[in-house]
Amino acid sequence: MSKAIIIEEFGGPEVLQWRDVEVPEPAEGEARIRHTAVGLNFIDTYQRSGLYPLEIPGGLGLEAAGEVIAVGPGVDYVGSGDRVAYTSMPPGAYSEERVYPADKLVRLPDGISDQTAAAAILKGLTAWYLLHRSYVARPGDSVLLYAAAGGVGLITAQWARHIGVDVIGVVSTPEKAELAKQHGCAEIVMADAPDFVEQVRAATDGKGVAAAYDSVGKDSFIQSLDCLRPHGMMVSFGNASGPVEAFSPLELAKRGSLFLTRPAVFDFISTPEDLRAAAGELFAVLESGAVSIKIGQTWALADAADAHRALEARKTTGSTLLLP
Repeated sequence: MSKAIIIEEFGGPEVLQWRDVEVPEPAEGEARIRHTAVGLNFIDTYQRSGLYPLEIPGGLGLEAAGEVIAVGPGVDYVGSGDRVAYTSMPPGAYSEERVYPADKLVRLPDGISDQTAAAAILKGLTAWYLLHRSYVARPGDSVLLYAAAGGVGLITAQWARHIGVDVIGVVSTPEKAELAKQHGCAEIVMADAPDFVEQVRAATDGKGVAAAYDSVGKDSFIQSLDCLRPHGMMVSFGNASGPVEAFSPLELAKRGSLFLTRPAVFDFISTPEDLRAAAGELFAVLESGAVSIKIGQTWALADAADAHRALEARKTTGSTLLLP
């Protein structure tokens, strides 16, 4: 009998239940995976709380790495013994074993460990689409990056520095500020700074940033708009403080004809070809050493509720892993 985290109702971390589950044999197009490491992400808390509703009862988690132990009919991309990682629906990564669509798996290069892959596949592909799809960052650009000491933040800052982009990182503590600087941020602004916008504009000689990568949501949205240069891009990609409230499009016009996008990583990797191409770019920048993965903390998978509490209390840095 295998074990997994199951939720039967939406709510706080207390709804996460560690249970025995039956894992079926893989059907056509599926693979059975034994997980070795599972990634923790803010989207897991949104799905757990019901902000992003799921079918319940059901599993949780969208990012993991492990070994293929069986494949169903029609599967030829992966086979038993292959090391793989994935990040996509359906949820269920918080488990010792599961079956999963084989065409949503990526094979891992020898130079990428299971733990690195589980810590990087969702967060790294998020950094990839932020810098290369939502707003195509160019050498010499300055960008604003919230949660710069978090899992996505540390990867994005390093990757941005690698391509010649100056990152103004937003953090909540001096310790996180130092970590963000070590991983590529050229400037730091504290999240609670009363003159936040003035500091960002001073760091860009009064021009404003080319893009704001904002994962905070409601509490920072207007502030981020105020930091943009004319024709700048507001990339709202998270809701850590809650969803953005309704606003008039005139707010974009009066700040210099701004652009706004609300992207989701899964729309950029919706086909096997797009997924494997994007993962290839991520693995290449990891293997080159230009980007390193900081695993800040780990929990036993059975203790996922404690990990959720720490994440929501902003007590984590870098990537967090849940270990089966």
